Amino acid sequence: MSSKDTPLATAGPAARPAEVVREYAFDGVSAVHGVTHDGHHVWAAVGARMLAFDPTSGEPAQALEHACDAGTAFDGKHLYQIAESRIDKIDPATGQVLASIPAPGGGGDSGLTWAEGSLWVGQYRDRRIHQINPETGALIRSIESNRFVTGVTWVEGELWHGTWEAEESELRRIDPQSGAVLDRLAMPQGMGVSGLESDGQDLFYCGGGGSGKVRAVRRPRTPTTSRSNA
Repeated sequence: MSSKDTPLATAGPAARPAEVVREYAFDGVSAVHGVTHDGHHVWAAVGARMLAFDPTSGEPAQALEHACDAGTAFDGKHLYQIAESRIDKIDPATGQVLASIPAPGGGGDSGLTWAEGSLWVGQYRDRRIHQINPETGALIRSIESNRFVTGVTWVEGELWHGTWEAEESELRRIDPQSGAVLDRLAMPQGMGVSGLESDGQDLFYCGGGGSGKVRAVRRPRTPTTSRSNA
């Protein structure tokens, strides 16, 4: 383990059921690879395009033609999208690619989110979450998991990631310093998580993989909610 790594996460507490409050489906969409939230719309990476929809009505609001086979993020102004071995920085108004950096997994990356000036990248089979410099792609540090990582998000100082392994999916809250698992939400049988983003409040949006759906899951509130910075 390098000096930039945190220790391997343990299994943590027993999982409790995730509360799925809504499902979204879209015409012509057969798979969802990543999700993000721009403060108004949810964006879903659906293969050859990025689709924005209104989470209240469920209606599509915008589409950008762009290769997108994994995680998606929003920094308050720009979208970021994993496309094979790179991460593209995109103008959401025009779809123009403004810059690109190497993805840390070189094609094995999954989740993506923005927090405190950094990109956080989930690596699926390597079972890691990387914090990287959004301008250069340089690795800042890594957190190990004991499950495949299929999505990652920060909300109110909490670091959560999705898992999908052995036909089971969970949302897990982990300690950003030690990697210890602090909370586990088990998705219903048959519901996988292929991307994860918070709305900054009480909901997670989860990509549903080959179902072609996005699902909204209630974020639990606990008295031990961390307020530390990413």
